[in-house]
Formats: sequence, structure tokens, C-alpha cells
Amino acid sequence: MMEESSHQPFLKQVSQIVPGTRPIFYQLSGSQSIVIGRESDCQVILDSTHYQGVSRRHAKISPVGLSNSWQICDLGSSNGTYINGQRLYQCQTLKAGDLIKLGHQGPEFLFESQTHSAKTTTGIPIRGRFGTELSLTQLIPIVSTQSDLRWRELMIPGAVTVFFVVLMFNYVGTNPAAFMWLLGVFLASACYYVIDRLCGRHKAWWAIVATAIATMIFNLTLFNLFAHVFRYILPGNIEELSALRQQGAAINPIDWFVRMFFGAGLLEEFTKSLPVFAFYLIGRQLRSPLRERVGVWEPLDGILLGAASGIGFTLDETLGQYVQMAIQRGGELAGLQLLIPRILGAIAVHVAYSGYFGYFIGLSALKPSKRWQLLAIGYLSSSFLHTLWNSADILSQNALMDSVLQCAAGVLAYAFLISAILKARQISATRAQDLPTRLGSSN
Repeated sequence: MMEESSHQPFLKQVSQIVPGTRPIFYQLSGSQSIVIGRESDCQVILDSTHYQGVSRRHAKISPVGLSNSWQICDLGSSNGTYINGQRLYQCQTLKAGDLIKLGHQGPEFLFESQTHSAKTTTGIPIRGRFGTELSLTQLIPIVSTQSDLRWRELMIPGAVTVFFVVLMFNYVGTNPAAFMWLLGVFLASACYYVIDRLCGRHKAWWAIVATAIATMIFNLTLFNLFAHVFRYILPGNIEELSALRQQGAAINPIDWFVRMFFGAGLLEEFTKSLPVFAFYLIGRQLRSPLRERVGVWEPLDGILLGAASGIGFTLDETLGQYVQMAIQRGGELAGLQLLIPRILGAIAVHVAYSGYFGYFIGLSALKPSKRWQLLAIGYLSSSFLHTLWNSADILSQNALMDSVLQCAAGVLAYAFLISAILKARQISATRAQDLPTRLGSSN
């Protein structure tokens, strides 16, 4: 505690974690900007345990030239910055008495520039503010950091990595099949983790795993039944054209695209969506809060479950089919070389398609009066993106151009998925509770 007297502007935190405690004052310097957020390098650090709606780098307050005025800029935060109840877009000059709020239900600060003299706790966390004393928590950080939400976020991916690495060591040179499955599952999990962080929504982990496994089991049991419908009753017979192509025969690109649309796009996006629809129905039979953690109630739910189904499909197709073919032709090294790009590329291929369709499944849950229109749009658009990828290398006879076109198809699918995630976060009914996500350096 200390006696302060200053004519300089300051921030007064008027929302306190513990009601009745003294307000915290943050002194502003005429030569230094301050960043407010949850990151440890911010000048005003907000505890992520209590302020989950605050982004890592949420807003910045800066002096404006020599005019003795200050401006505040939102740094692309997930939940927004509000000045006197109005959302801030980009930057705004502050006036004495302005109320700053981080998010809809976040902390509030009062900007003042009058003379301030009060016994307060100086809240600005500048380097060296702890003095020269050493505490037990500084010497043994794990004692005090486990309650920080970031501890869990950072701990889980590292622990999972160690787990898979140890298992893979056990099979090096002794069981190539087990090694490839472990590597495939690890890479697929990493791809899914990216989608999970971008969505920022909590889903039951066992529902995610169950969705992926259900898709794999379906592929092993009933996939051929549906393939018969799409490939032999509907005009999706791709085996015939694939055989002709391997023989070096000329292929009509339009014929190839149409058959791929039915025999791969519509077929595979339909089968990958079945577990998502299953959890949609299961969620309706459960009670809160389990029903929200399991079912499909909004687009974010559909994206997460759809992406999980895409992971299951990729693992089954890659390890159960394509890697085995590569090993037969070129040995285990060829199988490993195929495994890595196919799994990593899933984020712009099967995960992107099924996640995008999942967005529309979730949107149909929000807008039941438009259900069938939304499902049709999602199904057809995801199948079209799927077909573009499968047809890119048939549109040109030049190997380099084929690669360019296929790259463009993959980037386009990924762009559609990201746009769906961003829109899903905007319209999420639980947006204030979703994890703030850094989609760029400023969030």
C-alpha cells in the first residue's frame, strides 16, 4: 500500500473479483503504451482464471503525440472492447470518465485524468515490480500455476506428445505397422487440436473420439453398401475411369468430375455425416449440461464433430488402404512417406469438407424452419469442394500445373472451413464462455 499523488491519467478497475475490495489504479505514462490482456508480457495482466472472456492481448492504450490525449485500440479480441456501452472498432480517443469494458461480461475500467490521491494498490505490472525478494512460488512455479487455465492448455498437448513418442520408441524396427498407426493417430490428433483451438468450444472428449471411431467402423462394415448405390445406381462409377487412366487412356474432364461428384464427393460426405447426425439425435435425449457437451445445438458443435469424423475417415482410408498399397509397391519407406502428407493434409481435405458440412448441420439446429435448405446447401457445397480436390490433377496434362491446381483446391477448402469457424463463433449462443482464440498476433 502506498500514498499516490499524480496529475497524469490513470485507469481505475471498477469491477473487482471480490466485492468490497479497494479499486486498483493503473498509472499511465506519457511515453509508453500499455496492453491489457491475459499474456504475461502485457502491462495490465488479467487473471485467466477469472477473466476467460479476455483475449491474450485484448486492447492497447497509447499516448497521442504531445497533445496530452490518449487513445484505445482493440487488438482483434474475440469478445470485443466496449466504450460506454458501444463496441469499439479499431481505435478511439479517450475522454475523462469513459468506461472501458472488455467483452460483454468482462472487467471494467474507468479512464480518469484528474488529480488522484488515494491509498491504493498500484496495479501496473512493470518488470521488476516484485522487488528483490524470492518466494516459494517463484522458485517452484508449478506450486502456483496449476490453477491457471493456460497451464492445462499448454500441458495437455505436451503430455500427449510424450505419450505417443514413448510408444513409438517401443516399435521402432520391430513392428512397422504399429509404428505407422501411432504416428498416424498422433498427426491426426495434432490436426484436430488446431481445429479445436480455432473453434474454442468445449466438447466432451469421448464424443469426439467416438465420432472418429464410428466413422472408421462404418467404413469397414457398411461403406460398400452405400458405395454400390452412389457408384452403380447413380452415375458415380469411378473405378472404370480410374482403370482407363492407369492404362494411359485420355479421360474427359467433365465425365471425370461428374463421376467423382457422385462416387466420391456425395458418397463420402454422406457417410462422414452419419455420426454427426447420430450425436444430434442423442443430444436431444439427454439432460443439461451433458446434452450441450454431446449434442449438436449450434454450428460450432457441428464443425467439431464433423472434423472428428473427417479424422476417422482419413485414418481408415490412409492406413487401411493407401499406405498398404504404397508398401506393396515401394516398401515401408514409401508407406511412411505417403502417410505423413496424407494425414497432415487432412486439415484441408476430409476434415475441411466434413467440418464445413458440420457447420450447416449445426446451423440447421439453430434454424429448424430452414433445416432442409441448409442441409442441402451444406451437403452439396462440401461435396463440390471434395470433388474439386479429386479432379484437380485431371484438368491439366502438365505435372506442375496439376500440383498448382490441387494446391488451390486444398487452400480453397481450408478457407471455407475457416470462414465457417469464424461465423460460427460470431453467432454462438455461448460466445462469452468460448475460449478466446488467437487468430493472428493481436488477439
